[in-house]
Amino acid sequence: MGSILDEIITYKQAEVEERKALVPIKLLEKSVFYETPVVSLKEYLLRKDKSGIIAEIKRKSPSAGIINQNVSIERTSIGYMQAGASALSILTDSKYFGGSNEDLKEARKFNFCPILRKEFIIDTYQIIEAKSIGADAILLIAAVLEEKQLGEMIKFAQSLGLEVLVEVHNKEEIFNNLDNADLVGVNNRNLKSFAVSIETSLELYEHLPTSVVKISESGISEVDAVHRLRETGYRGFLIGGTFMSETRPEKACLRFIKKLNES
Repeated sequence: MGSILDEIITYKQAEVEERKALVPIKLLEKSVFYETPVVSLKEYLLRKDKSGIIAEIKRKSPSAGIINQNVSIERTSIGYMQAGASALSILTDSKYFGGSNEDLKEARKFNFCPILRKEFIIDTYQIIEAKSIGADAILLIAAVLEEKQLGEMIKFAQSLGLEVLVEVHNKEEIFNNLDNADLVGVNNRNLKSFAVSIETSLELYEHLPTSVVKISESGISEVDAVHRLRETGYRGFLIGGTFMSETRPEKACLRFIKKLNES
């Protein structure tokens, strides 16, 4: 793991313990969203009438710093969906990405589409929390979980009705139990150098389980990249920085998808 990821996980462990004390599981389970059926991210990505774009909302990141501090969750999330995105990805980490659980709740209030909770999940408490704030799918990062723990978390999330996207960065992280995930994402960002290349997705594709929907994440800034990834077999394309670096991310998304549909 890269040093920044080590730092994030150490911080997250303390944060989760604090949240457990402040908001007990029994309280999370009383949320209006807890019994609400999820919208399938997998199904939306496989739909022929959708773009496959998972449009992300994040205010900052460890690699880029401040990206779009004052983004409107309401305007951007609605705009993303009107632009033709298949799903939303909402960062809920506050310290490193400037997000919050409230961001996801607000996006849920205005959109019926699938919403992925983008978070550093290290504890089943966070999975229950994801369900309680209206997420349809969660991200599990192979680089921060032991293989057995990853398998257990996949099963637990699915028992709550949530879909699971497992993120890998290299061949070593492609564990046997990835077959049990709903979706597998290849992050094109090197966690140590922060260098980004879609070649990572192209090279790892043949090693991914055939039964799951595949997503390419990070570093997708050109329509040609989406075409290459589609031809390889990817069905989801998670795009954050390319849209968020614009004053109006939803308009950048609209231009991108329009160009994608025309090419």
